[in-house]
Amino acid sequence: MSESSPLPPVRLTSEAELARDALATPLLSRAARLARWAGPDTRVGAGGELVEEQLPRAADVLGLIGDDAAALAGEAWRVAVDTGLLEIVDEEEGTVAAGADLALLTSGAPQDVLGVWLAALETVLADASVPDLDGLVDTMDGDGEVDLSSLDWDPEAEADFLDGVLGNLYLLTVSEGGAGEGPVPLPALAASMIVPDDMAEPTNDVLEQVSDAMMRLDDQFRLLEPVGLVDFQPVDETLMADTDEEPSAAADDTDVTRYGMVRLTPLGLYGLRARLLESGLTAPAVGDLADKGADALLDGTATFPPTAAQAETEQWLARREPLAAARELLAAARGGDAGAPLRRLHCQQALSLVGLEAEPALREVLDDAELGGLARVWLSEHGAADVPPPSEAMIFWLTIDTIAAQLAAEGNSAELQGLVEGLAQQHGGFFAAAWRVDHPATPDVLEAMGRLHPDKKVAKEARKAAFKARSQQGG
Repeated sequence: MSESSPLPPVRLTSEAELARDALATPLLSRAARLARWAGPDTRVGAGGELVEEQLPRAADVLGLIGDDAAALAGEAWRVAVDTGLLEIVDEEEGTVAAGADLALLTSGAPQDVLGVWLAALETVLADASVPDLDGLVDTMDGDGEVDLSSLDWDPEAEADFLDGVLGNLYLLTVSEGGAGEGPVPLPALAASMIVPDDMAEPTNDVLEQVSDAMMRLDDQFRLLEPVGLVDFQPVDETLMADTDEEPSAAADDTDVTRYGMVRLTPLGLYGLRARLLESGLTAPAVGDLADKGADALLDGTATFPPTAAQAETEQWLARREPLAAARELLAAARGGDAGAPLRRLHCQQALSLVGLEAEPALREVLDDAELGGLARVWLSEHGAADVPPPSEAMIFWLTIDTIAAQLAAEGNSAELQGLVEGLAQQHGGFFAAAWRVDHPATPDVLEAMGRLHPDKKVAKEARKAAFKARSQQGG
């Protein structure tokens, strides 16, 4: 992801709801219980880990049973130490006490709770980038140091890979037309990191890499689910069975869910957005502009998908009286700069969400060269009486402004091509009049019409008109 290109805006639930979700996650709730349980007799090793002989008691406190009970208790303890829920009192004696941040979970603001959860997330992400511990033991030398070269493991590359996967999952979740709240198949997520964009058909070698990455992600998402980052359906274990064994008759090879499915939780969206912002990326959230001026709203939503732009605008309008909001929007829509046509388009879209209380603001700009056209459109659509007809000059100006806005928003889209063809067909003398329109974008709009119109004769006429317009403007 580019550091300069903003990501689509994410819709986050309230911090109060997210804090409740954080407190309910298995890992953080276990860490908090252990922090409250720890007492004068609790002992830790040199790295702050709970001594091995006390792990069974910690597992009992957490109600954990089974072969992995001690490991899960150890993980919860490590999170408690890393997040400040527990602090080491005396390293030599190995004593601990409740940390200052433990009280935040019960008496802190939602943002305080989320800060503790984010610290827990960082601990789990670091753990998820580490290879299997059994493999680590096998590579230790005589001094107890791990020989990383024998593991074929690059810690930085592994962390970058997981960050990339989570970034792609975030993008798929927030993009219009993407996964949304639905799960993403694990093979698709693995392929997004392995298969080159220009590869039409993956080679066997690439498919093998995708398969290896998928199995690695299966292990990693199993670790990330208890901290509340994702909802995860693991890979069907029968797929990993010995290939010499007979496959189950009930197995369905076309069922993509057997290969693993993953979905970011609302808490996960919050956590990944926080990490993206920390890394310097622009990751907006719907509602960010609600307390800013109309100029910030119109400029900020310029890159938003339509649904997100409407949601942002609705939040902005909800904080203002309709008449005052309309006046502020209209004032922000003025201008002759390159971004002004798109601002006016977004202003028109925003005003469509405002009721008849805004009518006086629209009538105030009926004689305005830049806003009079859109004011007439709004008044007519809302059934207002006594709407003066626009002059021919205003109609042409509004047409140029609208096409300039569409070019800025969508480029040479099929919808715009249809608009261009319709204009030329309905108005035989359009180009003869259009080049005279006193609008900064007139030459560029006419050039675009020349590119977009499929009829060579009409396209040539548009290019000639563009030349005249540029000459008239001294270009």
